Amino acid sequence: MIQIQHNFNLKAFNTFGIDIQASEYIACHIIDDIMEALKHLSHRQKSYLILGGGSNILFSKAFDGIVIHPLLNKIKVVKESSEHIWVEVEAGAVWDDFVAYCVDKDWYGIENLSYIPGNIGASPVQNIGAYGVEVKDCIEDVKGIYIDKVESFQFSNKDCQFGYRQSIFKSELKNKVIITSVVFRLSKVQSFKLDYGSVKAELEKKGELTLHNVRNAIIDIRKSKLPEPEELGNAGSFFKNPVISKDAFNILLKEYNEVPNYPVNNNMIKVPAGWLIDQAGWKGKSMGNAAVHTKQALVLVNQGNAKGSEVISLANAIIDDIKSKFNIVIEPEVNIL
Repeated sequence: MIQIQHNFNLKAFNTFGIDIQASEYIACHIIDDIMEALKHLSHRQKSYLILGGGSNILFSKAFDGIVIHPLLNKIKVVKESSEHIWVEVEAGAVWDDFVAYCVDKDWYGIENLSYIPGNIGASPVQNIGAYGVEVKDCIEDVKGIYIDKVESFQFSNKDCQFGYRQSIFKSELKNKVIITSVVFRLSKVQSFKLDYGSVKAELEKKGELTLHNVRNAIIDIRKSKLPEPEELGNAGSFFKNPVISKDAFNILLKEYNEVPNYPVNNNMIKVPAGWLIDQAGWKGKSMGNAAVHTKQALVLVNQGNAKGSEVISLANAIIDDIKSKFNIVIEPEVNIL
């Protein structure tokens, strides 16, 4: 039977460390708990939040509603072939724990996504990605529950409508489902993607090309750029990397000799938002208790006791400035409540 906690403090449940309370909080350890929590929700005229690892969320104020927190975390192999293995992971499992588990098993596919904060359930919602890999490349199925009908579903990779940091769970089904588990298709055959950013250079320091060394190289790169949430509250990359037309990119090249870029297709190019923010002079700047990180301009941080509104004000000021200087619109990757 579920336990409902009232006026529950969520400071420890969001990596920005915003000190706010939720009217009601329900921890769910098994699927039956989720079903019961949803039935409780159906009898209440209150807003609700499905909380994962709290690593991609910014609270602007106290949450006057019901927080449902899936904590299911089992891992099981569902099938296997000579070249691949299919692994089902429950939504409450910590993402990086699962990456470490796969690396220890010599399963290839998600090592470039090492050290990304958050839980398994958020991975398909965001279509998390880093260093040339997106999680959609390894997802076979997503399982969950419709909130209104309290009925189960199973979506194939195609059903999820994955895009850049996008999925059906962020669009058509936003706030309409709870993800309970994800089935990943991983490779048992050695395969690496090493051409993005500084991965190769960092890997050379490790010596031999191994799965563990690739993971450790990725972790070292991320640690050099991203502050630990325990030290400075943050949600990792705050902004999406904008995808612009070739014409817009060529205009940018006229002013800057070198612009980091990653072709998306024949007509569109992805430009790092962090580079734009850095060029605009925002790195290390602060507004109130919120600031742009000194090492990585893509990261906004809570310098201590920041309110969500302070972080939002800083983000909006950056968005306006980038639009003014480069005629490029950047958008938050973080969900703002």
